[in-house]
Amino acid sequence: MTSIRPNAPGRATMSSPFADGAVVGCGSLPHRDPDAAAAFAIGEFGIATIPSLPSRSLAETMLGQATAGRPGLGLDDHGMLEIADRNAPGLASNDVATGALVDSEGFAGFRAFLDLAGKIRLDGSAVKWQFVGPVTLGVALERAGLDRRAAFDLASAMVRSSLIELSRVVTTALPNSPQMVILDEPWLNELMSPGFPIPPDEAIDRMSSAMAALPSTTLTGIHCCAPCDVATLLASGPGVISVPVSPALLDWAGYLTRFIDEGGIVAWGVVPTGGPIGSQADRPWRELSDLWCGLVQRGCDPVQLRRRSLVSPQCGLASHSVSVARGIARLTGEVGKRVSDQSSATRFALGA
Repeated sequence: MTSIRPNAPGRATMSSPFADGAVVGCGSLPHRDPDAAAAFAIGEFGIATIPSLPSRSLAETMLGQATAGRPGLGLDDHGMLEIADRNAPGLASNDVATGALVDSEGFAGFRAFLDLAGKIRLDGSAVKWQFVGPVTLGVALERAGLDRRAAFDLASAMVRSSLIELSRVVTTALPNSPQMVILDEPWLNELMSPGFPIPPDEAIDRMSSAMAALPSTTLTGIHCCAPCDVATLLASGPGVISVPVSPALLDWAGYLTRFIDEGGIVAWGVVPTGGPIGSQADRPWRELSDLWCGLVQRGCDPVQLRRRSLVSPQCGLASHSVSVARGIARLTGEVGKRVSDQSSATRFALGA
């Protein structure tokens, strides 16, 4: 696995707001009103999370945002990526300069968030945003009909240019706000399956290159909402990983311990977003505690484990009603408070 120096670029220091059980969203919300979504994204999460609103428009889905302003690319009626013009300049040359990306149809939630952030003087507070990763986008482009090499080369170019532009927009609006940027990579759970279009080493390089496009002061990472090969995930050099709480993570205890020891942050997906939604925080807290106990038994430092943890829903909230989404956010907040309280108590006991 790639060795990462503590406090390297893209890592959070212990004075970072991205620690101690702070609550962060996964991005997508069910709202159709961008202003209401912006208020939710700022009010319901400890770390304000710039929303996407796929229920408002297919253009605001993960793939819709990726194809915004891209000649020759679009979405079909089901939200699947399609190639409208194989002779478009962007497909032929990988020239994917975006221009006014945030002004496009797919970024209404993004614009509303930054507008509200300016009005309430959010500048200086931490923010998080996300964008599709090059592996997942490459799979979508290949399935749309591009050959493997062209699909993944184009995906990498698209992701890098979009990250650079979006980062510039957020930094201009909130110059004093620490940023956490997450690559959304749901297809990583299939990476080790026979027939996956690229090998793990190539996936590592493409994700690493995408994160490197962002400023060194940005905390960068990867989210996968399904079980995946954690060793490969970590080898790409993220400063933070976002994964659902599962006993299966104990199989990766050594990798996770090393990651945390070297300054990495884990955003634990503590509240399920599929199936029945509970009304109490006891179960997700117990499941997180059981996982942490197992990691500590396998050598993970309990103080660093608590300090270098964020909590989040397991995935985006777009498939729920607004009221259910709010309930999930608040359950996540209750778990985060318990993590924060434990972290503070431990530091006090140790005199830290």
